[in-house]
Amino acid sequence: MCRVIILKSGRNCKMSQMKLFGSRRSAARLAKTRAPKKKKPLKKLAIFLTVILCLEGLYFFAAYTTIPFVAQLRDTYINTALATMRHQWLATRLLPKSVVQDVIDRNTAAAARLDGKTSSWGKTDPETPAPDEPSTDVPEQPDTTPTQPEENTRPIDTEVQEPEPPKELTPEEIEAQEKAAFEELFWELDPETWQAYLTEHPETLDNGWSGIYINEAGLNDNGTSIYTTQGEQVLAIDAPNKILFVRVKGSGWRGVLAIAKDPSLLCIGTSANISQGTDPFSKGSGQTVGEIVQNVEGGILGITASGFIDVSPNGVLGQGNGGRLAGYCMSQGTEYNVDYHATNSGWHKFSRMELHDDNLMYIKATTDPISENCTDAFEFEPAMIVDGEVLVNEWWSELNPRSCIGQSDKYEILMLVIEGRGASGSWGTDIAHCAEILKNHNCEQAINVDGGASGMMWYNGEYLTRCANGVSSDGRPVPNACVYRAAGYDSDTPSGDTQ
Repeated sequence: MCRVIILKSGRNCKMSQMKLFGSRRSAARLAKTRAPKKKKPLKKLAIFLTVILCLEGLYFFAAYTTIPFVAQLRDTYINTALATMRHQWLATRLLPKSVVQDVIDRNTAAAARLDGKTSSWGKTDPETPAPDEPSTDVPEQPDTTPTQPEENTRPIDTEVQEPEPPKELTPEEIEAQEKAAFEELFWELDPETWQAYLTEHPETLDNGWSGIYINEAGLNDNGTSIYTTQGEQVLAIDAPNKILFVRVKGSGWRGVLAIAKDPSLLCIGTSANISQGTDPFSKGSGQTVGEIVQNVEGGILGITASGFIDVSPNGVLGQGNGGRLAGYCMSQGTEYNVDYHATNSGWHKFSRMELHDDNLMYIKATTDPISENCTDAFEFEPAMIVDGEVLVNEWWSELNPRSCIGQSDKYEILMLVIEGRGASGSWGTDIAHCAEILKNHNCEQAINVDGGASGMMWYNGEYLTRCANGVSSDGRPVPNACVYRAAGYDSDTPSGDTQ
């Protein structure tokens, strides 16, 4: 039902208005409360100035404080900015010149430790023998008196003795020998977790101990239940090619360490269109790590090697195509950038990693001549470990994706890649921490290689680490890579092709 309300005129109408809107005094109060407030510019200015002063105070505190935690964060920020070509201004323009220069000076002093550091593996050059002095003694004359044969001399038995045929081993004895060889090769495996895995997965031994192949190292895999004696999770075991993959991780970072047991299978592979001129700005283009590994006959595993001039053909920083090689390079006897020498002033101390025909890695100064028995080489910075001595600590302290390569005292090749910049929740780590990881695996020689968005690990058809740039899953194009080849790569049926 609809109700109609009729307001009467006169006094009753006024009463109705008073009931609806209140008295005239109430209406006046209402109008007064609704009036716009007057602006107070001085109050807003005071708030603004207070905020500015607080920010300025925080700036000077962060820039000049000596409190260790804050100072370390500041130094990390400065080093991170200085380590890039595009973003150095974030340090040089935003922080006091004296503060930035102090970091550079300390880095320069730290880099000085690299001067004169070269690998020897404990080998020393033999002492030069002194020249023979002329002798004044009369030489002894030989005795010409005929000798008489001794009596009852036993005649010499000239009959050829046939060697005994080798003992034929039983299947049990053969298996025992193969097991012992496997355990000696992969000495890092924790016996308890390894045996538990075999019990749960008896099919692992279907191809014998020498044919064990376990691969849970993919980006979408969770790794195995096997651990090393150091507590590292095993990601993959490739017995035919003698490679072990383990997970390394810590607070805010994670990565993959590949331990390749046969140093004779290591070489340096290059992009198919790498620049071959002496001008670092000559034409050329890079390829991804995976593509370079596949360029090498039998290539099965690889990480980055040299850096590159990260400038586009039209001069834009940070947009290089990976073809402008930084430093010298030798790939299986072929040389690149022979006359190009990287900057070796200040805290930029390129070193050269050489592979010799004795299957050993050697760290050399860039000013040293190329060794005659060198087969492969590249240059980058910094040298991390030389003859077992760790050379880096506070240097390169910024948290970044990292890639390194080294060789242990058992001559194993150690390839380390740390994810960063948020990839898989990893923000990266510093060079000193990478050196610590390698040293825990008895590393004798090691050098940092190109990391950042370039740092990737590729194995048997897939990447084991995520790219830091979040754009390309294959990483940036690079000029070359450290490549480990499959066992028997030069045969008709490389073992790596069968996996």
